[in-house]
Amino acid sequence: MSITPCGFARTPEKGLARLHWSDGGWAVEGQPPDVPALRPLRGLEIEWPAAEVPLDGLLCLAAAGIPMTADQAAPWVPADLAALLTDRDWLAHAADGGPRSLADLRREEHSVRLRRLAHPAAKPKISIVMSSKRSRLVGAALAQMEAQRDVEVEVLLGLHGVGFEEVREPVESCSLPVRWVEAPESVPFGEVLNRTAALASGDYLAKWDDDDWYGARHLGDLFMALSYSGADVVGTTAEFFYLEPLRATVRRTTFASGAAYPSEVWADHVAGGTILVSREKFQEIGGFPGLPRAVDLEFLKAAQKAGARVYRTHGLGYVLRRGLSDEHTWQLPLAHFLKVAVNQWRGFRPSLLMEAA
Repeated sequence: MSITPCGFARTPEKGLARLHWSDGGWAVEGQPPDVPALRPLRGLEIEWPAAEVPLDGLLCLAAAGIPMTADQAAPWVPADLAALLTDRDWLAHAADGGPRSLADLRREEHSVRLRRLAHPAAKPKISIVMSSKRSRLVGAALAQMEAQRDVEVEVLLGLHGVGFEEVREPVESCSLPVRWVEAPESVPFGEVLNRTAALASGDYLAKWDDDDWYGARHLGDLFMALSYSGADVVGTTAEFFYLEPLRATVRRTTFASGAAYPSEVWADHVAGGTILVSREKFQEIGGFPGLPRAVDLEFLKAAQKAGARVYRTHGLGYVLRRGLSDEHTWQLPLAHFLKVAVNQWRGFRPSLLMEAA
């Protein structure tokens, strides 16, 4: 049985099926569970046996990202698993099967929570690499780094045309170890990132953008995906955007071409502000290209040219902030994001997995 969510179907074609105990094992409508065959289902409704049974098979389904639910939990089910399985809020929205379906979003959030429970946390040491030209954003970025769970973190800060005195207060009040590099504004962005990454002592490097929002399980989820996929480089979908001039949040699940933009797939594209890679593999790839723009895209191209495998996990713990196009190295007009949006909300409306970051 597959125990990874690779191939997770965002929009199910069928309803709920019954998961029950039969002939010494868990079964779906009388048949042994087959993960690929279960992908089209909205989820599994659990029917508990009268006596205590092993939960290994059920946890394998959770690890594979299969949404599961139950009206109540058997008394011998661990409390954390019981709480998730009996939380039926994700079923409150009607499943209409359309690209704008909130039911599908709530279903994926529930799936991610189950994955987290089923894949053991390893608490890796991660070096966060962030370059910033905007001293006013550094404090908020550091606060989000401090909130990360299930990881050991150090912060590597590239001050790009910014003096340390401009960020002294947030840096010195940060509870994490912080080291920094100062570079003139004339130095290309990619080169600043490389100078900053050279300070790393962690086993993994995570790229971080100063103006985006990251949920408290962002790094933990990335490392989980790296572990279960066996990938060399992981990142998330670029799914939620906050359009600051419009004070609106949009969500996309397709590319501008109309092609699906799924999570839990092998891919050549991930959100640049979410790249996670081992320090060893980063060095093999040759670091970031020393360019002023398109650094993330060119890094991913270089990674694949070097034989690295890239995996894209869910983007529900990440929101990209978009201001006017000249404020970003990824220059696209706001109209582009409205064009590709499948959902639009007033104000800041991230996924529930952001925990109101």
